[in-house]
Amino acid sequence: MFPRLAVRGVILQDNRLLLVNAWADPARDLWCAPGGGVEPGQSLPDNLAREVHEETGLTVSVGPPCLVNEFHDPGGRFHQVEVFFRCKITAGTLDPAWRDPDAVVTRRGFFTQGEVAGLRLKPDSLAQIAWARGFAYDPLEPITF
Repeated sequence: MFPRLAVRGVILQDNRLLLVNAWADPARDLWCAPGGGVEPGQSLPDNLAREVHEETGLTVSVGPPCLVNEFHDPGGRFHQVEVFFRCKITAGTLDPAWRDPDAVVTRRGFFTQGEVAGLRLKPDSLAQIAWARGFAYDPLEPITF
């Protein structure tokens, strides 16, 4: 089995990071950057712009990559490689009535650096890279449920 490829957006607005829930189950408290699986035949930035819009209703311009993260299921066959890009919002605002067509993302919001420190967040390096400059590689970490 080959690793699944995904893209995610690191989006800061007014020094607050945009995050979405990682699971549709409201009992789960894991947060992540918006994004998702790559569709063949589309560039990574095009995939990311589509995914961010589906999950948040926002239109973004996709900038440079800032993080590559890998995670896997140590007891199974799941392995995902995620490429994170810095993005800027070009249109739209968060609307609580927005519905993700895949019905996975049900919560979204902007969080300060202090608020992010109190969240269960994946990948582990997301908060650090969001408010930093440069590029990082986050090696293989176990999947979180």
